[in-house]
Amino acid sequence: MGLRNEIPVETQMSLLITGAAGFIGSHLLQKISSLGLYDKIVVIDNFDDFYPEKIKRLNIAPALENKNIKLCEVDIRDLEGCRKIFEDENVDTVIHLAGKAGVRPSLEDPLLYEDINCRGTLTLLELSRKFNVKKFIFGSSSSVYGNNKKQPFSELDDVNAPISPYGATKRTCELYCKTYNQIYGMPIICLRFFTVYGPRQRPDLAIHKFARLIKKDAPIPFFGDGTTKRDYTFYSDIVNGIISCLGLDCKFEIINLGNSNPIELRRLIELIETALNKKAKLQKLPEQPGDVRVTYADIGKANKLLGYKPEVNIESGIEIFAKWLKQDD
Repeated sequence: MGLRNEIPVETQMSLLITGAAGFIGSHLLQKISSLGLYDKIVVIDNFDDFYPEKIKRLNIAPALENKNIKLCEVDIRDLEGCRKIFEDENVDTVIHLAGKAGVRPSLEDPLLYEDINCRGTLTLLELSRKFNVKKFIFGSSSSVYGNNKKQPFSELDDVNAPISPYGATKRTCELYCKTYNQIYGMPIICLRFFTVYGPRQRPDLAIHKFARLIKKDAPIPFFGDGTTKRDYTFYSDIVNGIISCLGLDCKFEIINLGNSNPIELRRLIELIETALNKKAKLQKLPEQPGDVRVTYADIGKANKLLGYKPEVNIESGIEIFAKWLKQDD
């Protein structure tokens, strides 16, 4: 996908990316760096122990070879620590991807999810207001849709019934973003990501988890009857969508970034089996609380505003992921 929206020269100051050592963030950082869009990129990550710190260090290492990229190891809830970054680095644009991820874990510790996701986002919004940031891009989630009956999911749909604390925190953050836009006029874009996968995917997520278990001849957790569907979206399509937002002239927008092609769980496992040339052992389990039946993105708005058109289908994406997994081992 070509990047439709070019960034005006006068805005090429300092870009701040939070969560830049994570799966999506590290790929985004590398791509923006390679395009030379900003004079300086400042990245925030606290290397949370949700999964091994070593993985995140490896994710971000290639990008840190660029002398124009500065890593700040700060928690997004740390107001004074983040304030110093805004003061010292002349932050012009914020891409906020940091947060506590995971639907099922949010059922175990909803207070922590509220603290990190909501308080952390509000901290960044308040600093962006005080330091006159020109654009704020927030990484939201398809989890805000809950068990939406209407398909595909549109940005105009009712999102007042998320079925997990994680989804509720993401919706709350969207409302904070809308509030800051309405009161202060801050240009803000909320991007609802749909089940992102590919090389560097978090080890707890389905594709990565299933593939590793299949390789080890270990049983994989198979929830329900296998007919639940997810709109799996390859990371490079997500990254291109985010970058196109940098040049989008807008006041406030909520935009879906997905593949618009839901795949059943049982079909996903078949594709992983084919890519690994190995049969899965299934540990059949009941459906889990907090898990939605289907995610399905209407990407018409993304196409109209960003020229967004996914390029990687699920078959190709799983093959690429499997090759990376073999190399990673």
